[in-house]
Amino acid sequence: MKKLLTTSALALAVTAGAAAAEDITACLITKTDTNPFFVKMREGAAAKAEELGVTLKSFAGRIDGDHETQVAAIETCIADGAKGILLTPSDTSSIVSSVQKARDAGLVVIALDTPLDPIEAADATFATDNFLAGELIGQWAAAKLGDEAANAKIAMLDLAVSQPTVGVLRDQGFLQGFGIDLGDPNKWGDETDPRIVGNDVTAGNEEGGRKAMENLLATDPMINVVYTINEPAAAGAYEALKAFGREDDVLIVSVDGGCPGVANIKDGVIGATSQQYPLLMASKGIEAIVDWAKNGTKPALTPGKDFFDTGVALVTDEPVEGVESIDTDEGTNLCWG
Repeated sequence: MKKLLTTSALALAVTAGAAAAEDITACLITKTDTNPFFVKMREGAAAKAEELGVTLKSFAGRIDGDHETQVAAIETCIADGAKGILLTPSDTSSIVSSVQKARDAGLVVIALDTPLDPIEAADATFATDNFLAGELIGQWAAAKLGDEAANAKIAMLDLAVSQPTVGVLRDQGFLQGFGIDLGDPNKWGDETDPRIVGNDVTAGNEEGGRKAMENLLATDPMINVVYTINEPAAAGAYEALKAFGREDDVLIVSVDGGCPGVANIKDGVIGATSQQYPLLMASKGIEAIVDWAKNGTKPALTPGKDFFDTGVALVTDEPVEGVESIDTDEGTNLCWG
């Protein structure tokens, strides 16, 4: 009889636990729903939500920079009684007041990939070390060029107008890795090194990359190093270089590590990229919302950093001494998109 009661009690506990999980609603708000990085992030969040019995509601801006749609999504999540929000902010500072409203309503808010400004405006941030991601491709490019790095002509294809976001972190990391003195590390474009031909914005897509590359080639047709904010922008830059007959003598580096980007390394379009892991960001974020809903606990940070570091690896088939990397075979096993 005692065993029967214990078994019944266990069954009730399991049923109650399942019901509790099903009562948890989480929101994912990304910059867009078309960029492969955010598509994979959504897939990772959805898979973990299904595993844990969480209801997931996904929202996205129409384009990168669509701040108003993200604000409206936060309002919807509050009204729907969500327990937490995973957010990749388009405007890292203007969204802070809406984030605070959500936190005041009892939601845990976790920034994914892109820290808020200030970073403590979110309960936690799960992200790539974007400065390190840029630094790795900068170190690789400088080592690849060797002595000719001193004579480089560099095009900087950024995301958007300079503001404290991943675009600045990657840009500044690349320059430091290449050996260029930074101005204010919280913005791009104030460096005085003559090797920098100029900066242009891409909106993180292929068409933007093509146009930005054309603009900078008009400034100096002898550009031989191209930094790009992400791999779609890199693909566009390559097409512009190809139209100028320069595709074989320009070094292109990028950040993301999506499957199309890794394939472009294998095909010689991109020299190296820093691979990040959106699936891990999203799945860890869902777990953190569940912990908050059940126990009121917030996620721990990576020791020595003010965010949870989800890792980065340099992918290239042309390794250089002093810069740790993985090849495209391993990068393909780890890629997304």
